[in-house]
Amino acid sequence: MKGEGKMVFKSKMKWVGLVGLVLSAFSLFVHFLLARFTEEGIAEYQSSITIFSWRPVFENAELSKTSPLYRRLWGPVRRFESLHPDANPRGHYADPIPLSNGYIFVRIQGGFREIRNSICDVVVVARLLNATLVIPELQSTTSSKGISSEFKSFAYLYNEDQFTAALAKDIKVVKTLPKDLKGARRKKEIPSFRVSHSASPYFYLHHVLPVLNKHSVVELVVSDGGCLQAMLPPHLEEYQRLRCRVAYHALRFREEVQELTTKILNRLRAPGRPFIAFDPGMTRDALAYYGCAELFQDVHTELIQHKRAWMIKRRIVKGKLSVNSVEQRHNGSCPLMPEEVGILLRAYGYPWDTIIYVSGGEVFGGQRTLIPLHAMFENVVDRTSLSTVWELSRIYGREVNLVDKYRKPPPSAVEEKKLESWKTAGPRPRPLPPPPARPKYPYNIEGWWGWVAESDNEPESTVIELRTNAHKLLWDAIDYVICVEADVFIPGFDHDGKGHPNFASLVMGHRLYQSASSKTFRPDRKEIAKLLEETREHLYQANHTWLTSIRRHLRRSLVDGAIEASAKLKPFSFLFHPVPECSCSRSNITETSAHTSRPSSDTQVDAVLGVTHHCPRWMDGETISRLKDKETEEVLDEDVSSFGLFFKNGVGSHESGGGEINKEENQLEDQEELEGVE
Repeated sequence: MKGEGKMVFKSKMKWVGLVGLVLSAFSLFVHFLLARFTEEGIAEYQSSITIFSWRPVFENAELSKTSPLYRRLWGPVRRFESLHPDANPRGHYADPIPLSNGYIFVRIQGGFREIRNSICDVVVVARLLNATLVIPELQSTTSSKGISSEFKSFAYLYNEDQFTAALAKDIKVVKTLPKDLKGARRKKEIPSFRVSHSASPYFYLHHVLPVLNKHSVVELVVSDGGCLQAMLPPHLEEYQRLRCRVAYHALRFREEVQELTTKILNRLRAPGRPFIAFDPGMTRDALAYYGCAELFQDVHTELIQHKRAWMIKRRIVKGKLSVNSVEQRHNGSCPLMPEEVGILLRAYGYPWDTIIYVSGGEVFGGQRTLIPLHAMFENVVDRTSLSTVWELSRIYGREVNLVDKYRKPPPSAVEEKKLESWKTAGPRPRPLPPPPARPKYPYNIEGWWGWVAESDNEPESTVIELRTNAHKLLWDAIDYVICVEADVFIPGFDHDGKGHPNFASLVMGHRLYQSASSKTFRPDRKEIAKLLEETREHLYQANHTWLTSIRRHLRRSLVDGAIEASAKLKPFSFLFHPVPECSCSRSNITETSAHTSRPSSDTQVDAVLGVTHHCPRWMDGETISRLKDKETEEVLDEDVSSFGLFFKNGVGSHESGGGEINKEENQLEDQEELEGVE
C-alpha cells in the first residue's frame, strides 16, 4: 500500500509540473503578444505618468487682457489688423485639363526649408506645363538608413491624402508612375533636368515642355531650395496664390506629428499665459559662412574656421579664411546671441517669468550659450522638456537598431609596418615592439573635436547621422507649427549657411499670411549691435534712455521689418513674404469716416505693402464687432506709465513697483504707434 501511495504521489507531481510548464509557456506567449501589439498603449501610459522636466514658475499676477501693459506686450499690431489671408483665385481659374502632357517626377534634396519651398514650386510648374505631378521624393529620408518602413519619402513628413485632395482643383496628383514608366526610370531611361532655384517660366515652357511632350515623363532634381523664380510676371499672379494654397493649406504634417505638436502646444498654454517663440538660428554653417568664429573664443572657434576653410575650398564662400568677427557683428552679419535676445526682451518689458520656447534642433555652442537666457527668464523650454522619449519615438515609427553607432577609426598602416618589421628583424635580442596606440573612445570620435585636427575635409556621415538628419525634419515640423502659433516670435538670425533666408524667415512669412497682426519682431542686428555697444559696461544696469531706445526700435521693427522683408527676402522665395498677392484688406468704414481729415495708418501700410484687394463681404461682420474694442484700446494706450524693473524678480503684479519711465516718453511711443508709415 505504501508503494502504491508513493507512485500516485509521484504521478500527481508530474502532472503538476507539466501544468506549470504549460502555464509558463502560455504566459511568455501572452507577454510577447502584449509587447508586440500594444506598443502604442504602453507609450500613452508611459507619457501619462512621466514627470516632465518643465515646472512653470510664476510669481507675478496674470495680466488682464484689457490692460495697457498686456496690449503693449502681447496685443496685436494695429497697423496690420486690416490684413487677412486670401489665397483663393480672384479671376478666371480653370480646373485642370483631364488630358495632361505627361508626368513630372521630382527628387528634392535639402532640409525642411528647402523641401517646403521646392514642393510649392513643383506644383506651380506642374500647373504651368499642364502635367500630372507624382508625389515628390524626399532624398533626406530615402538616403537615410534604418528609419521606419511605415513612412516613406513624402509620407515621412506630410500627409499624402490631404496633399492630393487639397490640390484637386489645381493639378492632378498621383502617388507613383505607371508601370512602364517606372521601369524606364529604374533603367535611367527618362530625361532628367537639374534645375536651379531661379529657373524662369520661359525655361520650362521652351526647354522642359518639348521634352515632356516627346517622352511623356521628365525627372526634376531640385537641390537649391526651389525650382522656380520667386518673382513672377503680373499675368502669372494666380500662380503665386497657388503657392500659398500649397504651403498653407495643402501641406499638412502627418497625423502622428500633428498630434504630438498639439500636445506640446496644449502644455505650453496650460498655465493660461501667452508665450514667446525664439529661433536662435545659430548653426555652424551660418556662422562659418559669415565669418563669426570669434564670437565664442573657445574650441568652437576652431570648428567654425575648419568649416569655413572647407566652404572656401568648394567655392561656397568667396571671402578670406580669417575675418574680423567684431566688424561682421557690427555690420549685422552675425546672429544675435541668446543673451542679447534676452536683454532685448527684458528691456521691452517682458517679466522674468515669461514662457519662452526655444526652437531649432541645434544651438551651436551647446546649452552653455543658453545659460544667460535661462538666468533672465525662468520658464525657458523646448520640445524635449515638453515631450517624452516615448512620444518622440512614436513619430519615428519602428526603427531597427544600428550596430555601427560610432565611427570606427581606420587601421594605421604605419603601425602595421612597424610591427611587421619587428617580426622580420635580425637575430635576438631585439628591441621591444612599439607600444599600442592609445584607444579612441566614443566620446572622442562622436563629436567634432575627434577629427578636426586629423583632416582638412569634413567627415562622411555615418549611418546614425543619416538617421538623425531624417529625424530633424520631424523636429523642425514641430518647431515650425509652434513658432507659427506663438503669441510673439523673435528670430536670432534669418540666414543660413548658403547666404539664403533660413527657417525663421519661413516662419515669419507664414505668420504674415496667417495672422499679420500678431507680434513678430524683426530686429535690425546692425542697430541692435550699436545700441548694445553704447552701454556694454553697464548692460545689466541700463538707464531709462537706453531702455526707451530699445523699446522704440523693437516697436518699429514690427512694421518696418515686414516692409523691408519685401525687398530683402522675397526675391529668394515667395513664401518669405507672401504679401500682397495672398492677402486682402478689410477697411474700417466707421474709423475712416471719423478721420476723413487724414488717411488712417492701416491705409498707409496697405499702400506700402501693395495690398489693394478688398476682402469678401462675409468678413465685414467681424470688423464691425471689433470697432468698439479698438476704440477702447486707443483710450487705454494713453495711460501706459509702468514698465517694471529691467532685471529684478519682483513679487506682485507686472504694473507694481518698478522703475517708471516718465509719462512724456510713454505718450511719445503711443503717438508713434498711432501714426502712419512715413
